[in-house]
Amino acid sequence: MKLMIQIAVSSDNHLDLNKVIVDDVIDQQARYLTSHQIDYYLAAGDFFNDFSKTTAYMDRLTHQLPHTKVLFIAGNHDMIRNVSYDQLEQGTWPGYLNNRYFDLPNSDYRVIGLNGWYDYSFAQNTGKTETQFHQWKMAYWIDSLIKQPMSDVQRAGVVAGELKKQLEAAQRSRKKVILMTHFVPNQQFIRYTSDNRFWNMANAMLGSVAIEKLIDQYAVPIVIFGHIHDRLKPRKINATWYYNGAVGYHNHRHNEWQTNDFFSEWQKQLKTIQLF
Repeated sequence: MKLMIQIAVSSDNHLDLNKVIVDDVIDQQARYLTSHQIDYYLAAGDFFNDFSKTTAYMDRLTHQLPHTKVLFIAGNHDMIRNVSYDQLEQGTWPGYLNNRYFDLPNSDYRVIGLNGWYDYSFAQNTGKTETQFHQWKMAYWIDSLIKQPMSDVQRAGVVAGELKKQLEAAQRSRKKVILMTHFVPNQQFIRYTSDNRFWNMANAMLGSVAIEKLIDQYAVPIVIFGHIHDRLKPRKINATWYYNGAVGYHNHRHNEWQTNDFFSEWQKQLKTIQLF
């Protein structure tokens, strides 16, 4: 009887921007996850700049993994094309976990999925107003392409409300939570600089202090996230272990990789969590 549960964590594969041959990547990833006896593959967003391509990729990967369950959420890049706000909130694609949970059989762990959003609270040091942040975002940030029926602050409030309900329900069910979200879940991962105004403004679009407070309030044991590509080692803050498996960019404008090919970089950044 297998008592240990093995989870592999990845995000920010950016398969289109990295110009990979997707069929080859799926074959390589499926072989790796199978040979390493991974029970759950958690994909924390940013796979394509087109949600229809992300769901097609997840579907094909899932079909090649009869012994590994694939669970995923959407990152901001996935939200750019071919999906609406309502679909992101209520969609029922196989494995899609936003504002849903999956209880790991034969354990007391529950995976909660949350796409996440931002409310500019990580950039309070700039002294800018909500209007100024919004204007900057619409001029300089890729999320200007994402349609939404409310402001960023309102959207982040919806997300925080969803997370609170999920954490309350998990507490009532006496479940240990593994939270998978795309955006940055703790301010300690944010870089502040005295000389780079662009990044101090960009911090506004990275996450929300409200999510960090909920994680601390409910002492969530494990949080998986993406969005930043900083080659982060697993890190414990208060009661919570944080894991980031972002692959990041390798193209003529940006090279964040430490290896020369996608599959090597994916393996290098992949985080594995063992539950007993």
